Amino acid sequence: MRFDLDYFLSLLFSTRFFEPVAIVIIVAATAMVIGVLIGTVGGIVLNSPVPLLQRLVKLYVTTIRGVPVLVQIVFWYNGLPALTGGAINLSAYAAGIIALGVNEGAYMTEIVRSGIQSVDRGQREASQVLSLSYRSMMMKVILPQAIRIAIPPTGNQVVNLLKNTSLLFTIAIPEIFATGTNLFSANFKYFEVIAVVAIWYLLLAIAYGFIQRAVERRFAKGRRDLYDLAAA
Repeated sequence: MRFDLDYFLSLLFSTRFFEPVAIVIIVAATAMVIGVLIGTVGGIVLNSPVPLLQRLVKLYVTTIRGVPVLVQIVFWYNGLPALTGGAINLSAYAAGIIALGVNEGAYMTEIVRSGIQSVDRGQREASQVLSLSYRSMMMKVILPQAIRIAIPPTGNQVVNLLKNTSLLFTIAIPEIFATGTNLFSANFKYFEVIAVVAIWYLLLAIAYGFIQRAVERRFAKGRRDLYDLAAA
């Protein structure tokens, strides 16, 4: 087997993957927003004094985390229309975003739950002494601190989500991996194409790493300012 360096370099520095990369970023960003919203609500519910809602959220988290993402994608795109007799027939993009967002929501629920539980218990007791309502306590005291704790694991989830977008090739979304499969199916240059595909995913992960570190520095600065104010 001979590695075609000229083809590899021409493909790597071509604009062939620009649109697929944009699709991956848009799909991942939209799905992450859905996941964060679901996870925030789910995490709050799991720390709430409502047992029925807690059981429903636990069932959701257990089910989603136990089912492969690929199965969830096929369900939203192929299974749901069959289940509803065609009444609900999502486009490939809608099905892919919802599948990834709902899947991400289960993991974010656990991240938010653990973030809330990591906040010092004295904060809750102080809120109760001040007669804050449960909603005020969560919004003004607990969640702002829980967000700082949840940022690092959320970054890991974003990287996983970027990689999971490659599964959308099964429902014909022209993301990075789907574009690669179309290319090597036509020219049989498997290694060269896969190498370029891998490099694009790696570049996305590295680029997001810079964003993640900037966000962590910003929130760490807020914490240092708070400590400085307390020490003054």
